Amino acid sequence: MFAAENGLKGDPRLQAISNAIRVVPHFPKQGIMFQDITTLLLDHKAFKHTVDIFVERYKDMDISVVAGVEARGFMFGPSIALAIGAKFVPLRKPKKLPGEVIAEAYELEYGRDCLEMHVGAVEAGERAIVIDDLVATGGTLSAAIRLLERVGAQVVECGCVIGLREVKGQLRLNGKPLYILVEPREIDGC
Repeated sequence: MFAAENGLKGDPRLQAISNAIRVVPHFPKQGIMFQDITTLLLDHKAFKHTVDIFVERYKDMDISVVAGVEARGFMFGPSIALAIGAKFVPLRKPKKLPGEVIAEAYELEYGRDCLEMHVGAVEAGERAIVIDDLVATGGTLSAAIRLLERVGAQVVECGCVIGLREVKGQLRLNGKPLYILVEPREIDGC
């Protein structure tokens, strides 16, 4: 579900967020219109709007875990977690976390990958949200959901800054709601 369809239609913050995202054509390969959120992070007002909208959504949902997907979920997740009084749990690529981890493999459009989480970071019964910058196919978010559910967490929702209107991945999210702030931009207006 898009924020504009869930009570934020016409909210100028959404346009500011969209405008702050730089589009880089043909990166990392021909035909890809890369949605670069680093320019959003440089715009303190747009960055604050992004965090504020997620906080407004999740502050009264009794969330105890904000799980951020490496690496761009780390940009937004900690701020959201602090604001709603939850812990932040990084979901990392293989061999990035010290200590004992559990892992979940998943398919990408161009191969396979894996997410890992520290054993004991999340406890059974905790209510969690998963945060990332962009959702396209849903493979990464699905792996995050499976990882959290394996330890008994209740995944309430996945939140992404950017998402395709026809998110194919929504079918792969095990029935979990998906909250998206803006659609990808087609041209670079920055």
